[in-house]
Amino acid sequence: MTGQLLLVTGVGLVLGAGLWLTLVRLPAMRRPSFAQRVEPQLLTASRRSRLLEKEEQVPLFGPLERIARLVLKDAVQRLGRSNISVHGLSARLAQAGRQESALEFRAAQLLVAGVGLLLGVLLTLFLLWQGRLNLLGAVVLSVGPMMGGYVLYDYLLSSRIQRRQARMLAEFPALAELMALAVGAGESAVSALDRVARSSSGVLSAEFGAVLAQTRTGMPLVEALNQFSARVNVPALARFVDGISVAINRGTPLAEVLRAQAQDVRDVAKRELMESAGRKEIGMMVPLIFGVLPLTVVFAVFPGLALLQFGF
Repeated sequence: MTGQLLLVTGVGLVLGAGLWLTLVRLPAMRRPSFAQRVEPQLLTASRRSRLLEKEEQVPLFGPLERIARLVLKDAVQRLGRSNISVHGLSARLAQAGRQESALEFRAAQLLVAGVGLLLGVLLTLFLLWQGRLNLLGAVVLSVGPMMGGYVLYDYLLSSRIQRRQARMLAEFPALAELMALAVGAGESAVSALDRVARSSSGVLSAEFGAVLAQTRTGMPLVEALNQFSARVNVPALARFVDGISVAINRGTPLAEVLRAQAQDVRDVAKRELMESAGRKEIGMMVPLIFGVLPLTVVFAVFPGLALLQFGF
């Protein structure tokens, strides 16, 4: 009887959710706002340069993904009305190289948490129906996947930021040397940056391309580089921007500054490699002391103990 009651309750919840979704998507429940009614009567012109536009990505799952994007857009609008906290999230998304807004990220994060909650509830109902779960375990199993999905989505963003910053640091010395070579040959900073962006590929060269796109729209190079430095939030690249700014404003030699910065980044990479090797060497002592050494002592002492036991 308990299993049948749980099954009927689950089916009722699913049916109620379907009826509620059908009701809220009716045209009468989705009245257009004042801005949506007035927008077709106005002549709008986009003042954004096409140099800063991103290429539109082709939907991976076709019409199904387009429908999901519409639902996600509605969820983003509702989150914006509730003023959910997105402090610092926009900067993290820019560091990760993602083009979505903070509210869109929060909506996707809540969507993942909702999927985790649904899976947890379904698994809980199944285990309760079989009588293998108590009340406390049911609560933990229902809420656990939701919290895990929410935290995991944020952790994946942090991991992407770290990988992207590491790739930038790995690409920086070669690009700085190439830019120093171009500047030493007589080119200006903008021309050298353009040559580096065109002749290389990678995360950092793409960021340099974005800086050049901003300069072509009329933004000064120093301001575009400062925005780039604030966007990526990498100390080595911040020093690179400061060196270019000082060289442009005061006329100091730029090639030597770039070579020195490239050498500094290489030295930092070598030092981090040595520190990592030292930490791993200390970590290797744990299995050596608690695994290999006791086994060696046993092999060394056991024959003597055996001889003493037999009285030889």
